[in-house]
Amino acid sequence: MFIVLFHFVSTIGKMLGKALSCDFLDADDFHSLSNRDKMRQGIALSDEDRMPWLEKIQESLRKCLLNGETVVLACSSLRKQYREILRGSDPDYKHGSYTSCKVEFVLLEGNAEVIAARLQKRASEGEHFMPLTLLQSQFDLLQADECEMIFKISVILSPEVIVNTILEMLANSLREGI
Repeated sequence: MFIVLFHFVSTIGKMLGKALSCDFLDADDFHSLSNRDKMRQGIALSDEDRMPWLEKIQESLRKCLLNGETVVLACSSLRKQYREILRGSDPDYKHGSYTSCKVEFVLLEGNAEVIAARLQKRASEGEHFMPLTLLQSQFDLLQADECEMIFKISVILSPEVIVNTILEMLANSLREGI
């Protein structure tokens, strides 16, 4: 199973990976140097920029899945189209059949002010390369259709509460066969 956290979630991803005793992957590590340079300059990535990045992530996740590994990935898979690529990591996934996919998505929902403060803190600690000027472009791209069965959790909760809530959601999902 893969748990993909999206919308500014590296801290939660690391904690969740530890709680599940599995690997944590940060999608930022898959970006090309040119993508990183663009973002550092405050230039939003285009779909053309993102596709090779998403395909690298998909390939890595597929290898893990085929090896029977559970992985937590922090990834700004903001658009449904991007999440479909990641769901494609599951060789058994049929487009639009969200209940049978081995890739689960969790969206940390929050307002721009809270997320901006956290992003600014990470940037000041040298942990992120995306400037605050690109934050609005991230919100503009965000799509989260109810039909996708995305777990949604408020970003204003403490990291511990968020992780415990995700663990409960996953346990319920497994019990219900979702």
